[in-house]
Amino acid sequence: MKKYWKTILGLKLVILILMVFGCSELETHTHRNVEKFTSEIQELKDYFQIPGLAVSIEKEGEIIYQNYLGFSDVANQTKLDSTVLFPIASITKVFSGVLIMKLVAQEKLSLDAPINTYLSEPIFEDSVLVKHVLSHTSQGKVGKEFYYSSRFGLLTQVIEHVSGKSFVEVMDEEIISPLKLKNTFLLKDSAQLSQEKRIVAKPYMLNNGIENGFIDFGYSTSAGIVSNLNDLAIFNTALDQNVLISQESKEKMFSSFNGNLPYGYGIFNQQFENIDIVWAYGQYDCYSSLLLKIPAENITLTVLANTNLLSDPARLIYGDASSSLFVMSFLKNYIFELDEMELFENPDEISKNDFSNQEFYRKKILAEALAESYMARFQPKKLQSSAKLLKKVFSQYPDYVAYADLNLLHNLIFLKDVAFYMELGEFNEFDAQIVQIGEKLLSETPENPYLHSYMGTYYDRKGDQVKARYHFESIVNAKNFSKNWYTQEAEDWLKNSQ
Repeated sequence: MKKYWKTILGLKLVILILMVFGCSELETHTHRNVEKFTSEIQELKDYFQIPGLAVSIEKEGEIIYQNYLGFSDVANQTKLDSTVLFPIASITKVFSGVLIMKLVAQEKLSLDAPINTYLSEPIFEDSVLVKHVLSHTSQGKVGKEFYYSSRFGLLTQVIEHVSGKSFVEVMDEEIISPLKLKNTFLLKDSAQLSQEKRIVAKPYMLNNGIENGFIDFGYSTSAGIVSNLNDLAIFNTALDQNVLISQESKEKMFSSFNGNLPYGYGIFNQQFENIDIVWAYGQYDCYSSLLLKIPAENITLTVLANTNLLSDPARLIYGDASSSLFVMSFLKNYIFELDEMELFENPDEISKNDFSNQEFYRKKILAEALAESYMARFQPKKLQSSAKLLKKVFSQYPDYVAYADLNLLHNLIFLKDVAFYMELGEFNEFDAQIVQIGEKLLSETPENPYLHSYMGTYYDRKGDQVKARYHFESIVNAKNFSKNWYTQEAEDWLKNSQ
């Protein structure tokens, strides 16, 4: 019996020791991740020349990380802090999605009704339903294809029609007041800021260095909310805890529309490395924002910036959060425990690829190559560094047609654009990849206006007017697409080529 108890006591001692050292190791690992993430966020801020950056991470209803970097006012060297507010642009869509789901639960609105039912005058065929506009699937083949669209703003009329109240009143009564969001509001004009004594981060844009920018005024279901990290954390927790909408409604809102598309109802959804990611981004000319949730981990990242460079370089409009270096830093440090992997590669000394997670590593380098191509507009030498990163990927993962997407094609085309506009030559290094990737992607979505714009421009500069005309006419003649920059570009080309 004594021997038995000695054995039990010995096991308990071993377990206790393991627990102590295990916890210590866990704490050290967590601390290391925080330090690495902080370092990388600062690095990203400097890389994109963002004047002010606000970052928060919430886990299980608690803020576990919050940081304010840089300035809300560069000229006056006013440091950014929690009192400063940011226009969050299209993250407004998440709030609007919640309002729509609440109205559906109240049986005031049907997602399956033609959106014409709720508009002041019919605009679309009756096959275009409320859920199609809410999920950005109202263009092209209705319900089958995702194209981020300004049509989302029509939901303002829908909300006002079924509620009998203004959009501002509904937003306040259903979300802002119940959650006591004292620093969240819909921004109408400049007078509102002075009357309500709101402190908003100064807007900036990158051109010849950091220059003063402007605020986009006006609001709709698409954009217009101003907020801060703390209010967004309250809103996020309310979502997590089903305070605003039921679990069933939230799951519907957060689920990919039609199974394989990158958007739900007012928010993006995608699978990355077998993890479900729910996210939204905002992008004005002089502000940008990011909200990214990992429901399985009950963890959320929120980032706000007073330039567009948090969002614009990553082409988030195409629906892939992993094209953002901000997202990749968060994922590798807090989700995949890849903190030993550097966020930035030296294009001339790319690290030996001995990482177990090859998919993540490839996507990370592609995200950097995409960022480098964007920044080449301001620093031409980055054109070659982006090219070196792409060559590394194509060499190490030669089946590029298999993993090619819109962002990769955009990267390759953008390098040619930079070379063209800066008179650096034709830059033909990736012409073979452009043609192969363009053909592959068009075989999947033959009407995609972004693809036709890229390929039309490519063939125009190659002097192949026949192929260029085909792509630009495909844009102009496409059915059920609202006009956009690519439409104007195509119309101008066709007009000038006659």
